Amino acid sequence: MPEGPSIIILKEELQPFVGKKITAAGGTSKNVDYKAITGSRVLDFRSWGKHFLICLPDRTLRIHLLMFGKYSINDDTRPAQPRLRLEFGKKFINFYSCAVNTILEPLDEVYDWSADVMNPAWSARSALKKLRANPHMLVCDALLDQQIFSGVGNIIKNEVLYRIRVNPKNKVGSLPAPKLRAMTKEAVHYSFQFLDWKKAFSLKKHWLAHTKKICSRDGHAIIKEYLGKTNRRTFFCPTCQVLYR
Repeated sequence: MPEGPSIIILKEELQPFVGKKITAAGGTSKNVDYKAITGSRVLDFRSWGKHFLICLPDRTLRIHLLMFGKYSINDDTRPAQPRLRLEFGKKFINFYSCAVNTILEPLDEVYDWSADVMNPAWSARSALKKLRANPHMLVCDALLDQQIFSGVGNIIKNEVLYRIRVNPKNKVGSLPAPKLRAMTKEAVHYSFQFLDWKKAFSLKKHWLAHTKKICSRDGHAIIKEYLGKTNRRTFFCPTCQVLYR
C-alpha cells in the first residue's frame, strides 16, 4: 500500500496538469460523473495521508491506491482498464486498481489537516491528545490509525518503533510520556526521510527492521508477527525494543 510520502511524489509528478482542462474522462469506476467533469480545469492536486485529491471547480476526485494501486502518466502500455482516466488533449493520466470517489463538500469540512504527518498544519499536540484518549490501543495500531497519523503505513510503523526502541505489543497507556512523544516526533521525521530516500531510489537500503532478519544493534533475531486489529506484518527485535509493564 503506498504510504503518505509516495502520494506526495505523485502530487509533485502531476503538477504540470494543474490549470489544464479535462478534454475527456472515463474509467471503470461508477463513482464519477464523467460527463460532468469533462471540460473542467484542474485547480490543484492535494493529499491527505494516503488520499490523493484532484480538485476541480465544483468537486474533488479522491483516489485511494489501496494495496496494489498504480498510476501511469502518458503511458498506455498496461493491459488493464483504468479505474479512472483523465485526458488533457494528447496527454493523460490513468489510475489502476484503486478506489475512486467524488467529494462535493469543501475539503476543510472533510479532512482534519492537522492529522496528516506531512502537512504543514500537522499538530503533534493533537496527536498526543488522541493517543492519550486511547490508552488500551496497541502502539502498532495507533501508528496505523489514519485519524491520528494520516499517511503512516506499515513500513513507517515498523521503522519508527524500531528506532525509538518500543515493542509493538505495548499499549499506548503503558508508554512513558517521553516515549509517547518520541513516537509522535519520529512518525513525522521518518516520513520525510522516507520521501527523500524514495526519490533517490534508496529506500530499502535504509530499512533497519522492516523485512530484516537480524537486529543491527544487538545481533539477535528480528521477529515477524502479524499484530493488531489490522493484522499487518510487524518486524521487531524483542531484545532491544522494550515491552513496558
